Amino acid sequence: MQKQAHLAGVLFSTIFGFSFMFSKIALDHVSPLGLIAYRFLAAWVVFELLRLTGIIRIRFKKDHLKPVLTVVLLQPILYFVLEANGLQRTTSSEAGMMIALIPIFATLMSAVMLKEKPRLLQILFIILSVAGVMFIQLSKLGDGPRLEFIGFFLLLGAVLSAAFYNIASRSASRRLKPEELTYYMMLSGALAFNVFYVIELLIQGDIAAYMTTLGKVELVLPILYLGVVASIGGFFLVNLALSRLPAHVTSIYANLATIVAIIAGALLLDEMIYGYHIIGSAMIIIGVYGTVRFNRIQTKRHPG
Repeated sequence: MQKQAHLAGVLFSTIFGFSFMFSKIALDHVSPLGLIAYRFLAAWVVFELLRLTGIIRIRFKKDHLKPVLTVVLLQPILYFVLEANGLQRTTSSEAGMMIALIPIFATLMSAVMLKEKPRLLQILFIILSVAGVMFIQLSKLGDGPRLEFIGFFLLLGAVLSAAFYNIASRSASRRLKPEELTYYMMLSGALAFNVFYVIELLIQGDIAAYMTTLGKVELVLPILYLGVVASIGGFFLVNLALSRLPAHVTSIYANLATIVAIIAGALLLDEMIYGYHIIGSAMIIIGVYGTVRFNRIQTKRHPG
């Protein structure tokens, strides 16, 4: 069970790492809100087909309503709204530094709310991993960080919503299976962001773009990857990991996505790899390994 959860952590970080590349490709042809809308629409359509054909069974129970609403409000709705608007007011490097703080907040919140207190060595390794991400992002900045006031608080809101999602998903896993929670996340994302996108197009007086944009061949692969692989596969693996591992351990795996994004950019987009990428990546890997390693030792000593 533990090995499957740790494998899920590595896999979802890999999937999310490649999603940065596919997002870059897609954003040349559609607005950020449109991309999110199509992404979750594709995810829900595929998930619904799996449900209708009986491949996946989703239970609909009244006592599931409260934990489901808590989770979907935090992720994907609040997180994506806050992150998208924060990104418009900051650079990607500045946003990357803020998002890297999620494991820190998840650790603090899980200690207080779930009584999952990490060991001192784990805290140090978590800080090392986060520092690795921030080192890479800081090295990209020519004139140093210059976060705008509004952008900073929007991204801080995204960080808090992601951290609370880790707590909410772990709590919800006591009643719902990972695939059930993922299904509701895809459904809520499809409904919310497609409504938002239609409103955006109506304001722009270009509602026809909803269908014409979908007809672009260049968008097919990115939307399928982001919708089916990243949204369904990625979030299922996150929920699976959170159902079996402490929130601070699961959240630290997300930092590996930075390394995957660097490798994907170099191999597929001809982006350069510099010395700070290697140093920062080493810090991330050591930090993740230490956090996971000492969790395993603690689990063996205290299996209950």
